[in-house]
Amino acid sequence: MNNRIVFTGGPGAGKTSLLEYLSDMGYPSAPESGRKVIQDQIRTGGSGLPWANKTAFRDLMIIQEVRNHKMYTDPNVMFYDRSIIDCYGYSQLEQIFLSTELINRCNELMYNSKVFIFPPWEEIYKNDEERKQDFGQAVATYQQMVNAYERFGYQLVEVPKTSTTERANFVINNLPSI
Repeated sequence: MNNRIVFTGGPGAGKTSLLEYLSDMGYPSAPESGRKVIQDQIRTGGSGLPWANKTAFRDLMIIQEVRNHKMYTDPNVMFYDRSIIDCYGYSQLEQIFLSTELINRCNELMYNSKVFIFPPWEEIYKNDEERKQDFGQAVATYQQMVNAYERFGYQLVEVPKTSTTERANFVINNLPSI
């Protein structure tokens, strides 16, 4: 069974915070590609930003997701802050042409069939330097992620809107047998 466990959903739903908490408990994780791409593009003065060039941003995320899939492995459990499937969902959200390369990557890069999805949670939603979407866009992103993961045959497990500790326990108690 595949030990690559994905966290997905809209922005600002607590995925990264939970991954940081799980990391403190000793669980390894791969970073979120979108945030890394934005940080790199800002640092280098690039235009591959979601508010400047959505297609370039998506293509850079694909490259980063492929890199994450190759670089971040663990013989036990490895958590991923999003996956290549999120690039597909983002393409659908922004109505960006779906390249054959992206479809192929979605079919080639495999993750555990059980994916943890974080529903929109307005009470904790915050904007920052990399997250400029409003909450309505976060809800739309969530729905596209549901559609994308279902399209590629993944089983979605909704993470409850509770404390970080309770969420961590929920995830650990619902990990698939690996």
